[in-house]
Amino acid sequence: MATDGPLFGPSGNSQLFYQEGHNSSEQMPGWLNDKGLTAYEYSLTHGVRIKKTTAERIGEAAKDAGIFVSVHAPYYINLATDDSEAMEKSVRHLERATEAAGWLGARRVVFHPGSASKIDRNKALEYIQNGLSIVKKRCQKWLDAGIKICPETMGKKNQMGTVEEILALCADHEWLVPTFDFGHIHALRGGALNSVADFEAIFDQIEEALGTERASHIHCHFSRIEYGKSGERRHVNFEDTDFGPDFTHLAEVIVTRGYAPVLICESRGMQVQDAVEMKETYERLKGEQK
Repeated sequence: MATDGPLFGPSGNSQLFYQEGHNSSEQMPGWLNDKGLTAYEYSLTHGVRIKKTTAERIGEAAKDAGIFVSVHAPYYINLATDDSEAMEKSVRHLERATEAAGWLGARRVVFHPGSASKIDRNKALEYIQNGLSIVKKRCQKWLDAGIKICPETMGKKNQMGTVEEILALCADHEWLVPTFDFGHIHALRGGALNSVADFEAIFDQIEEALGTERASHIHCHFSRIEYGKSGERRHVNFEDTDFGPDFTHLAEVIVTRGYAPVLICESRGMQVQDAVEMKETYERLKGEQK
């Protein structure tokens, strides 16, 4: 993926979309374009239930509006298992999500790697790697068409998906694009992202593992987040300033390094308004740099 700069958009359809009189996801790409946004993550988190004809209409609308589409695969994927039946179910969910991505004209399929609550994390990582090798074989025709699979950093201690684990999965595989959810990282690390330097340190890790080119085009989720001892509790919105992280710190890194990631806002109920704020923050800092 090559763009002149970052792409900004929401995860799913926001409350504002419906409040403004819309009722079909086919209207979403044009509506986002009117808001000045350039990306849209279609939610398949509760199952791949979209019809091919509907998906294709949304995809055409996105193409016409110049919107970059990604999808989020079902939440109940768990590749961290040695149970062949459970693995098959998870692979099938991811395979079907990738098929739907093809219908939608989406370029990326985000998924949660799995749970490590009952097994050693190194062994769980090995299971995920094995699962991904099956996914690659099953999804090769869509991978050949340019779709990327995107394992996500997670926000709870019993979930697989630390920064290090996601980089280990993606480092040697160009068909994988890491998704860095900075709210999740903040929550998992007990509120650790509080400065530009904190974000710089993560991107130093990413560059070391993937190289500068891949690091500059990663997939990102962002929101402020509430967390506790076990990690993530819930995503909140930008008005909830009692919670971090602050997007300004991430934006400064993106501007300084000249990155062009896809930035998907997952604010609670206000993902479009906050995505617009993210874009405006980036553009302000970009202008100040000149």
